[in-house]
Amino acid sequence: MRAWQLAAGATSLDDLHLVDLDDPRAGPGQVAIRVHACSLNYRDQAIVKGRYMGGPVPAPIVPLSDGAGEVIAVGEGVSRFKVGDRVAGTFFQSWPDGPPNPHMGAALGAAGAPGMLAQTVVLPESGVVHIAQSLSYAEAACLPCAGVTAWNALFEGPRPVKPGDKVLLLGTGGVSIIALQLAKAAGCEVIITSSDNAKLERTKALGADHGVNYKDVENWGQHVGAGLGGVDKVVEVGGAGTLQQSFAALRHSAEVALIGVLNPVGGPNPAGLMMTGSILRGIFVGSRRMAEKLAGAIDANGIKPVIGARFAFEDAKKAYDYTTTSDLFSKVVIDTA
Repeated sequence: MRAWQLAAGATSLDDLHLVDLDDPRAGPGQVAIRVHACSLNYRDQAIVKGRYMGGPVPAPIVPLSDGAGEVIAVGEGVSRFKVGDRVAGTFFQSWPDGPPNPHMGAALGAAGAPGMLAQTVVLPESGVVHIAQSLSYAEAACLPCAGVTAWNALFEGPRPVKPGDKVLLLGTGGVSIIALQLAKAAGCEVIITSSDNAKLERTKALGADHGVNYKDVENWGQHVGAGLGGVDKVVEVGGAGTLQQSFAALRHSAEVALIGVLNPVGGPNPAGLMMTGSILRGIFVGSRRMAEKLAGAIDANGIKPVIGARFAFEDAKKAYDYTTTSDLFSKVVIDTA
């Protein structure tokens, strides 16, 4: 089979190569998947550049956590899947349910775990889910990391959103756009930021109630907090560099769901949390059960993940390059079939 492989010690896209590998076979408790589509996340750029957790990969890996396809074989003892099922891998292969824990294991597409950017992938049965019935493979491939992250931020933890709540989303990347769709389906009012007015108009077409250009409105957090009445939830994909603004946007008894590594520099003063009785909750994707609940919500509400651009399998490097441009909106998909 063909697969994209990242060399040991990789620090740039020049270290990613299209190679021929032996077809993997499903052993006991395993599922073989013919991958039809994959999608990229910000994390994947960090892995290629050797800047992900732990630094450069110590051994060659197949990258990408997000992919969807068809079961082509099952190993002995597999009971949850059969040949022909439409499935996706879970980001964490050893987190079936419950709160985050020290035993979630390595995440797909990084050191110590398989990746999805291959024609065939073998995963343990416990690390696979059925995809939403209403989605194509390309649409389903957008969800394992970004979709589950958005679900966790909005609906898990001590302060899940409810109808009538106000939600602030930062930027127009994959997590923020699927969070917009999910929050609107849940009956929430949504405010979203961007530096691009054309992108803000695209989010309004998807249901966003308010758009804030953070280049035009320097103190956008205060603007949201004072001018727009504040929010009950911030899906914080920026990080330390934007947290102070997010704190300023909060109502009382609100939550900042902290995902971000996009702007990791800074040191926010947590006094804003104290003054509003709000909380800061760390988000690191989510469990298999969250992925299953997300798929159910997708089907129930007719949500279609937004694909901003698609590339052929042979053009995977172009897909990586595209995600670093200002044209990026929502998700980038690589068709593997």
